[in-house]
Amino acid sequence: MTNQRSFKARVRTRMAKTGESYTTARRQLINRATEPSPEPAAAAPDAAQAAGPAAAQTAAPAAAQTERIADGLLRARTGRGWAEWFALLDAAAATEQTHTQIARHLVAEHEVPGWWAQTITVGYEQARGLRAPGQRRGGGFEASASRTVAVPAARLFEAFADETARTRWLPDVEVRVRTATAPRSFRADWAGGPTRIVVGIDAVGESKARVSILHEKLTGAEQAAELKAYWRERLAALKALLESNGDHR
Repeated sequence: MTNQRSFKARVRTRMAKTGESYTTARRQLINRATEPSPEPAAAAPDAAQAAGPAAAQTAAPAAAQTERIADGLLRARTGRGWAEWFALLDAAAATEQTHTQIARHLVAEHEVPGWWAQTITVGYEQARGLRAPGQRRGGGFEASASRTVAVPAARLFEAFADETARTRWLPDVEVRVRTATAPRSFRADWAGGPTRIVVGIDAVGESKARVSILHEKLTGAEQAAELKAYWRERLAALKALLESNGDHR
């Protein structure tokens, strides 16, 4: 499959950069792709208010992963649809495994790219009643959103990492940067904490990139729904800004 060739190419690229053996390089990529997020904690009562009034007006119940990701898209990216992946995971007794173990199994045994392995894992856990939409495995809540923007990955990363660029589309919010690795990832505390955002950026060719945002440590389903709506609206604003002539660097 295409994703298998892509994964092997990434292994060989890492080998060339690090001098590692194929086995070591492959293991390192698998570990990085399936690294679990920190365990969630309770969020401050006013954290949702910091998202702004637009979120409260448009919030809706979180959609299941199988509704967010079309079966045809999943098949195009991973070689199988939802029902097929669920059957494979049932056969592997995945309901008895942790989130990390399931994602790692998909990467190691089926060579599913890291982001898609996480996507399938969440969909499976929701379908089997191990978590509700918007809920982390274990009880905490989070909100997510993504958008493809017609700019290079480096430009999309700058929109998050550079404070001046960030305030053009994300105004009136305190963002305290924790880590930023150009042009792939950005982590920050949100509105003074304790909630935080985790941003991943993937290049889609030379002039297009996809950004995925995970807002962690939320108090419950209502706050998760509000922030999900908020991030959809903000990413739409970011896309409009970067793809317009008004994007002055």
